[in-house]
Amino acid sequence: MIDIERLAAWLDSTDLPGRGAPVEHRFVSGGSQNEIYEIRRGELHCALRIPPASAPATRDDGIMREWRIIEALHGSDVPHTAAIGVCADPSVLGRTFYLMGFVDGWSPMGLTGGWPAPFDTDLDGRRGLALQLVEGIALLSKVDWQAKGLQDLGRPDGFHERQVDRWTAFLERIKGRELPGFDESSAWLRSHRPIDFVPGLMHGDYQFANVMYHHGAPARLAAIVDWEMGTVGDPKLDLAWTVQGWPEDTMDVAASGSSYVDMYAMPSRTEMLDHYAAVSGRQVDDIDYYIVLAKWKLAVVLEQGFQRAGSDEKLNAFGPIVLDLMRGAADLAASTDYRG
Repeated sequence: MIDIERLAAWLDSTDLPGRGAPVEHRFVSGGSQNEIYEIRRGELHCALRIPPASAPATRDDGIMREWRIIEALHGSDVPHTAAIGVCADPSVLGRTFYLMGFVDGWSPMGLTGGWPAPFDTDLDGRRGLALQLVEGIALLSKVDWQAKGLQDLGRPDGFHERQVDRWTAFLERIKGRELPGFDESSAWLRSHRPIDFVPGLMHGDYQFANVMYHHGAPARLAAIVDWEMGTVGDPKLDLAWTVQGWPEDTMDVAASGSSYVDMYAMPSRTEMLDHYAAVSGRQVDDIDYYIVLAKWKLAVVLEQGFQRAGSDEKLNAFGPIVLDLMRGAADLAASTDYRG
């Protein structure tokens, strides 16, 4: 729980509206990495994002990283939350935090009864949800990150050269079992790096779970959220992260229902790729490389959760998913004609 009196005092020290008014707050969501609160004070209506007290000290750096990204997105076409204010003084709330615009919208994360109206029955409208999703990262890839002062946010030089070494070393630290397909995928990725890599701003964990939509139809992306993995790298990895499990035939009930969201009647994977290419101006002919990398990397990331699962049912469920992803990466690598 945040200290409202300290927050009010800090707000009074800024030029934000609502000076002297009582602060209303509501816990929205949170876990081990971040907590989000809705804040109202006079004309001020925003969301406060802060690491919990138990989070490692590195999360404070992560919060500043997120802040820099949403601040840099100001004036861009990328749907994002407004950057309102940031505080790195731990004497205020104990951790670095920032204020962002409160989004009056909905998130696909945690949907339990299917898509909300009208997307539960309007299948054409449901297509728009997917096209808006992929359009978000297409627009993100066009942001002039150098003009926005984000030169030190990532290390685009050698981005692909570092991927296999970095995540192989990570896996070695947490390794508790063999992952069939890992060696084959790793070797293929080393020898098939893309030849026309154009650096850009990327989200790092782009999927339905990390966007919000405006209420009602037509589908309109309200904001991309959760920027803790944001960096300057290869934006096409965001695209592959999004479509690596996307079915080509979304009218196939079994295939479209295999995700945490219902993809029935959404655009095919090819349509998603074509829309990204049209909006971003980037070619997607080499998408197989990125999908191999996305499956391989996601398998390693989820393996960490599985290795520390204990009796946690959710984390234990990662076990077979990891094996499917890694085998899928190896199978695609073996079958693709992409030569880098």
